[in-house]
Amino acid sequence: MDQEFMAQVETKVAAPTEAPERGTAAMQLKNVAVSFHGRTAVRDCTFDVTKNRVTSLIGPSGSGKTTLLRALNRLHDLTPGAKVSGQILLEGTDIYRGDITVTELRTRVGMVFQRPNPFPTMSIYENAVSGLRFNGVKKKAILDEAAETSLKSAALWDSVQNRLKVAASNLSGGEQQRLCIARALAMDPEVLLMDEPTSALDPIATLKIEGLMTELKKRVTVIIVTHNMQQAARISDDCAFLLMGEDRAGELIEFDTTEKIFNNPIDPRTLDYTLGRFG
Repeated sequence: MDQEFMAQVETKVAAPTEAPERGTAAMQLKNVAVSFHGRTAVRDCTFDVTKNRVTSLIGPSGSGKTTLLRALNRLHDLTPGAKVSGQILLEGTDIYRGDITVTELRTRVGMVFQRPNPFPTMSIYENAVSGLRFNGVKKKAILDEAAETSLKSAALWDSVQNRLKVAASNLSGGEQQRLCIARALAMDPEVLLMDEPTSALDPIATLKIEGLMTELKKRVTVIIVTHNMQQAARISDDCAFLLMGEDRAGELIEFDTTEKIFNNPIDPRTLDYTLGRFG
């Protein structure tokens, strides 16, 4: 690898964007806990996700990061024995007890999973507009505009604009992940959840996705789960550190700006984790 690439992957805390005024939370978590068949998987999670910033969820495997992330999109609804308690507010509305439907929620809160999951037999174009079609949008002009806009937002348009009818399975892994991001963006969400979106990608594709996230926060709030401390330091503005307790339930240890979490955390366990002293 050349020196320019290596310089980009050095561990350094991203320069934080100016924090919006207090009261501009995209989502608010209040004493959120998730359990399965009575066994608590994550508990005591209280923090605000500020609009137009990247919030990373970090912590060892099993500490509840993905479980918490999935709760923000009601992805546990069909899991037998799953229960989410506390409050998760989207613009002040409780997503579990308010008057917001699951369909509306998943329009407003998009999700990108760990491994790229485009519909392999569908074209690039049809993948990009699949959510809109599911919600009943049929007008070609609207679909065409949404496809182009979302693919441009996902930094994919230039490379695919002349092959929109090609099956998504023909794209590289990094391109497939960006297509999944475009598919979510086509719905014009307020929040974009990303569950280790680069863990299956090579370093070059990873940097492209990271650069994309930095651009995306200008229009959408991003919440990302990552095991990569360098990545969290590079791209996130705020950071939540979760750790497994003695009863094997994940709990929030600390939430603050990424700069504070990596440079001057309150809890010594946070510093130990970010420095790789335990994992």
